[in-house]
Amino acid sequence: MPVREIMTIDRFISERQQTYPGATGELSNLLYDIVLAAKLIAREVNSAGLGEILGLAGEINIQGEQQKKLDVFANDTLVAIMTAADRVGVLASEEDERVVPVGIEGQSAKYALVFDPLDGSSNTDVNVSIATIFGIYRRVTRGSSGTLEDVLQPGRNLVAAGYILYGPSTMLVYSAGDGVHAFTLELSLGEFLLSHDGIRIPELPVYYSANLGYRRYWNNGVRTFTDWLQGEDATRLSKPLSCRYIGSFAADFHRNLIEGGIFYYPRDTKNPALPDGKLRLLYEAAPMAFLAEQAGGAASDGRQPILDIVPHELHQRTPLFIGSRDLVSMAEMYLRDGD
Repeated sequence: MPVREIMTIDRFISERQQTYPGATGELSNLLYDIVLAAKLIAREVNSAGLGEILGLAGEINIQGEQQKKLDVFANDTLVAIMTAADRVGVLASEEDERVVPVGIEGQSAKYALVFDPLDGSSNTDVNVSIATIFGIYRRVTRGSSGTLEDVLQPGRNLVAAGYILYGPSTMLVYSAGDGVHAFTLELSLGEFLLSHDGIRIPELPVYYSANLGYRRYWNNGVRTFTDWLQGEDATRLSKPLSCRYIGSFAADFHRNLIEGGIFYYPRDTKNPALPDGKLRLLYEAAPMAFLAEQAGGAASDGRQPILDIVPHELHQRTPLFIGSRDLVSMAEMYLRDGD
């Protein structure tokens, strides 16, 4: 049996950089920094129970949510690594009220980084998969440090995006505009190895992922769309889809990326303070939408592509339908008819 070629993520990034004449390596170095942060966070996640860092940190983040200790660790790790070198001019995190300017006097980094340090962190105490989500923009301002303007860009402007999924194994999934690639952390080597190259969302969907406990708070269009997915509507799928919902956005998205399906978190009336749902546009929905389109899928707020929305504030929220292109189109149709 021939031995399969082993491809590390460092080698993969380096070889991809060589296909772009004139590339100077700044983006590659930024991706290497994210890989380092992923290893450090994965180590803490995997030993969280022993390290006594599960549970609440005793602080409230800008979203009004109690911070988990791992949330704080993940955020601090990313900020520390990114501010140690002139890779980015500004950071935007779910955990911070304002952007974090970064800059070395006399130098000007090309990129801005947005991230959710630990998506699904409410699941840490029950040993469910969680993730770090990130997006990279090319800066639009000049100067050593970046500004809010550098991150308030539509997802179409993303240079790269991805997530690190901490589960039974740690997997880093990313795209720099040339398809979606996944790397699994080999613990004995301490290396991310290529495990899924050129991921495409399967044309035949298998799953839908939604919090059916909120069904009573959805509008008629979303409820009817859900009926259609379950095969209860007059216009049926060839086969009703199975519902799988973890409650960690990245984990639900990852399943549908690999197996085919749709994740949705629509508007609801449950919490009047959150009329646009729970997910943040800048560092959750847009990076995942970038990945979905790179994998042949789609992402929408129910009316327009997520990547076309220009954010007007740092912690803006959005409804989200993401996954198989045909299912996202059907969701938009049902929402139009149901409004």
